Amino acid sequence: MKQQPNLLLALCALLLNTAQALPPRPRPATVVSAPTAVKQYTIEQFMKTIRFGGAALSPDEQTVLFSSNQDGVFNLYEMPFGGGTPKQLTFSKTNAIFALGYLPDGRVLYSSDGGGNELTHIYLRDQNGSVTDLTPSTTAKFTYNGLSQDRKSFYYQSNARNKAAYDLYEMDLATMTSRMIYQNPGGIFPGDVSPNRRYVSLTKPVSTLDADVLLYDTQANTTQLLTKHTGEVDNDAWGFTPDGSKLLIATDDGSEYKHVKVYDLQSGLATVLDKANWDIQNDYLSHKGKYRIVSVNNDARTELRLIDNRTNAPVALAGMPAGDITGLNLGDSEERMVFFVNSSNAPASLYSYDFKTRKVTPLVRGINPEINPADLVQGQVIRYKSFDGMEIPALLYKPKGLKAGEKRPAMLLIHGGPGGQTRLNYSGQVQYLVNAGYVILAVNNRGSSGYGKTFYAADDRKHGDADLRDCVESKKFLAQTGYVDPNKIGIMGGSYGGYMTLAGLTFTPDEFAVGVDIFGVANWLRTLNSMPEWWGPQRDAMFKEIGHPKADSVALYNKSPLFHTARIKKPLLVIQGANDPRVLKIESDEIVANVKKNGIPVEYVTFSDEGHGFVKKENEITAYKAIREFLDKYLLDKQTNP
Repeated sequence: MKQQPNLLLALCALLLNTAQALPPRPRPATVVSAPTAVKQYTIEQFMKTIRFGGAALSPDEQTVLFSSNQDGVFNLYEMPFGGGTPKQLTFSKTNAIFALGYLPDGRVLYSSDGGGNELTHIYLRDQNGSVTDLTPSTTAKFTYNGLSQDRKSFYYQSNARNKAAYDLYEMDLATMTSRMIYQNPGGIFPGDVSPNRRYVSLTKPVSTLDADVLLYDTQANTTQLLTKHTGEVDNDAWGFTPDGSKLLIATDDGSEYKHVKVYDLQSGLATVLDKANWDIQNDYLSHKGKYRIVSVNNDARTELRLIDNRTNAPVALAGMPAGDITGLNLGDSEERMVFFVNSSNAPASLYSYDFKTRKVTPLVRGINPEINPADLVQGQVIRYKSFDGMEIPALLYKPKGLKAGEKRPAMLLIHGGPGGQTRLNYSGQVQYLVNAGYVILAVNNRGSSGYGKTFYAADDRKHGDADLRDCVESKKFLAQTGYVDPNKIGIMGGSYGGYMTLAGLTFTPDEFAVGVDIFGVANWLRTLNSMPEWWGPQRDAMFKEIGHPKADSVALYNKSPLFHTARIKKPLLVIQGANDPRVLKIESDEIVANVKKNGIPVEYVTFSDEGHGFVKKENEITAYKAIREFLDKYLLDKQTNP
């Protein structure tokens, strides 16, 4: 679902202006006449790739904590800063465990939920291995907000008092007792706490395009609006400076793209700090304020800028590996850091960097050594004109080793959201299908984030219509490549991408050869009515963007595939997690039952221990193998055992 930028992590895993300057649309690529032999890999080999879930430095900066799914389920590991063998700290076989960081005494905090239900708790692991749930509850959600500047406490949010509102708490590390420091009246998301604990930054969403930043004074018990504006302006509070004198605010005020202003708490003046020709997606300072870390969403890639905060000059980092740098975490000394590097054809790997020695050390490589990196395909950014002339960006993955004149089947891959964005990040699922000979086009249809606020808003109240037509129009681009069979183009996606799949088969029944729906919305009336209470003000924002389940019930009925399944006449595969709190399993149950009545081939794969997305490697293998077998059966007219 469309989200404010600061909520993407909090809500788990898992929102263009035609006049803007865009690279020219490339001509369709030509096929090389002398193909290179490419080894075929199994899904098990692709899934031996390691996925990570965060990394942090120990207080003495000698040890690195990280979470990964190398044993099949996300668990905690640690290893020396200079490299070595990872030591496993947790051994969960069921619930995924994600690293939050170290406490000053070396104990570890981590987050985990129950089987994908997204009701995350915060856990404390002692050095002896014992674990304590610091936030016990059977119904509430708890979200970590980071350590205090003096490292004597940490902050967290909880909806234990009111399921529809997050209150902000501080937990004292000496006593491990907590106190509420901000009681949420509703409609607000708490943010950072100033170093002196006096102020709390707040973000108040109005819609998916409009939000305000407020400042709560804990001493005076007053709240001040910092972003007074007219029209729709998306503002977001990002954090206080280490000295507590200023607050960083992300805003698209007067611009298509998010930039960052710094608000002076004493003078009340806000000045531009960082700006780019794309959205700035992160901007924060190191613990003592020596460095500023800025990430720019540059045409579906992450562009990292490390800036000397005293001179505002970029910092040169020697020997950095090629790829996008993400998840950068600086130690409190500001002399060491850890980070990940990934690209569209290389899975993330974990590295450390020492500023004194300027040494980069690879710690854990994500790629399975059984896979030759030369066999993986690099994504290419392309653009095509849609039905109304709007430029649509997409990521093209073309199989290697195509013979002259050969035409291959293709799948459109549609992201979630609706305001998400498919990035040039590594995807084992994509590489597996491309390695099997399928062309993949990941469409960032109108409504996707990252391409300006005009493009972002272009699908509002037009879901399953204008954005779907963008996907249909992509077939023309694929046909023009010369290596795609226009009669064998399918559509697939997860979450909102699953809805787009169902909408494609329902509302444009002759356009796509097959569909793969992964926990996708089938009934907007039920989905919007059953949105988790802890979404709070985001529910109202979603109602404004997509429609209100009561006031707009007719329109929502008309755009819900479940009520129009008689139109479906192409094979469908549905994948669903039983614990999904966003798209309830009954949605998939009903869509499958209705399609069966049509006499149309429909296959259904469910997982009892997953929610809205995959956290268990075994389940991913099962799902992706089912997708490959389904596509081979209905696009290639054959059955295989990949």
